Amino acid sequence: MYKKDIRTENLNNNNLHIEQVQQYKYLGSIINDSNSIEEENKVRIALGIKAYHAKQKFFKSRLVTKYSKLKLYRTVIRPIVTYASETGLLKETIIQKLERKLLRRIFGPTKENQIWIIKTNEELDELIEYKNIVNYIKAQRLSWFGHVLRMPDTRTVKKILK
Repeated sequence: MYKKDIRTENLNNNNLHIEQVQQYKYLGSIINDSNSIEEENKVRIALGIKAYHAKQKFFKSRLVTKYSKLKLYRTVIRPIVTYASETGLLKETIIQKLERKLLRRIFGPTKENQIWIIKTNEELDELIEYKNIVNYIKAQRLSWFGHVLRMPDTRTVKKILK
């Protein structure tokens, strides 16, 4: 809850005072009065960048293997960025740009004929064995869909799906 977002309309009920706000955070997701996901996407990307910079010394170290760096990326940064992506909408192009930017930093440039060359998208895809963040989100959504299908018909989520 942010002070700039407070409206003047409040709820009072039996000595319980509830402020009406334009947005709030619930279970790690931002819920706002306009049902916009733009703010949520910005926050997810910012948190992913923040997580990368928290471990930047590890990612830049030449003593750590690229496999270990990739493993840390997949276990720490990717889940932060894709949190609640099964049910929400993340802009794939923005998320993919972030992943490629971080992967280029992890794998670094290659030196060919005394010239440093940045890795292309295709080279990055080969290095991560085509297990990119977009495919990860699609797999998570498919897993969630299967979970919903196995729910009893009395569950609200299953009723909404039908």
